[in-house]
Amino acid sequence: MDNLFVICELENGKIADISLELLTKGRKLAGQLGCKQEALIIGYKLKGLEKEAFDYGADVVWLADDARLEHYTTLPYTSIAVELFRQEKPQVALLGATSYGRDLGPRVSSALNSGLTADCTALEIGEHTDKRAGKTYKNLLLQIRPAFGGNIIATIINPENKPQMATVREGVMKMEKCKEPRSGEVKKIDVDKFVKPEDFLVKVIERRMEESGVNLKGAPVIVAGGYGVGSKENFEMLYRFAELIGAEVGASRAAVDAGFAEHDRQIGQTGVTVRPKLYIACGISGQVQHIAGMQESAMVISVNNDPEAPINKIADYAIVGNVEDVIPKMIKYYKENSK
Repeated sequence: MDNLFVICELENGKIADISLELLTKGRKLAGQLGCKQEALIIGYKLKGLEKEAFDYGADVVWLADDARLEHYTTLPYTSIAVELFRQEKPQVALLGATSYGRDLGPRVSSALNSGLTADCTALEIGEHTDKRAGKTYKNLLLQIRPAFGGNIIATIINPENKPQMATVREGVMKMEKCKEPRSGEVKKIDVDKFVKPEDFLVKVIERRMEESGVNLKGAPVIVAGGYGVGSKENFEMLYRFAELIGAEVGASRAAVDAGFAEHDRQIGQTGVTVRPKLYIACGISGQVQHIAGMQESAMVISVNNDPEAPINKIADYAIVGNVEDVIPKMIKYYKENSK
């Protein structure tokens, strides 16, 4: 009762990174709330996954293990989460802002009349005073996310209905194992008691997934281009530079919208969130929507012809100049000094 739940997503038989990020964050939030953190894992052949959940901070792991749940389908997964939450009455429930979480989260929150905040970039525990009602709420989940196209950062609360639910963007929170080995309690769900026969009317006959060839999340160095790069042809220069230094190529939304780069390379509020050791921003102005996706980079180098560009305020090094002039020189000097 009144615990914090993370609904875990699976990828290739393992707990997805976004869920491990949420478990990492969840153990801190649960500590502030003075409650346990519980993980819900739904799928098939789940043996051993509880250890991974414990390693990242779960105190209790619920397993719904059934051959009919091998692939995600909306109805049975929703029924299991809804019935479990009605039974356990958590105060907070978290999911990843993935296609899985965006489908499952709203259905669970709607069934429980709890409300849900989507695409959060930060979560905190705090209080809120309703001056009209003269009432102060403590230990609320402060659900923080960009709003109005990223022009403001909104803090959303849900003081009356539980669970307080939120989906969280991938990569915005650190994924970190507990320092000490942990164990906890495993609870197995009797699936037949939580679902109805009609939940399985839709069956997955064949499932195909195309893996993206772009790995921005795992790249230690990223060379990112914006609209200021000027053209798709100029972007080829960034690819050459990235290949030379062992980097991955990213792009701002403006560059993607202009057709300079593919959408799976988009970094920012509506793209991927990254935290590389080195981020080289080329021709990127640095609007808040983009900065939201790369501000955790260990080091940022900006190449921009506008000395007042917002990206320069967060850059460790700012090079003022045209991308088409600066990058060839960087390529040249790198080659000369790497022999």
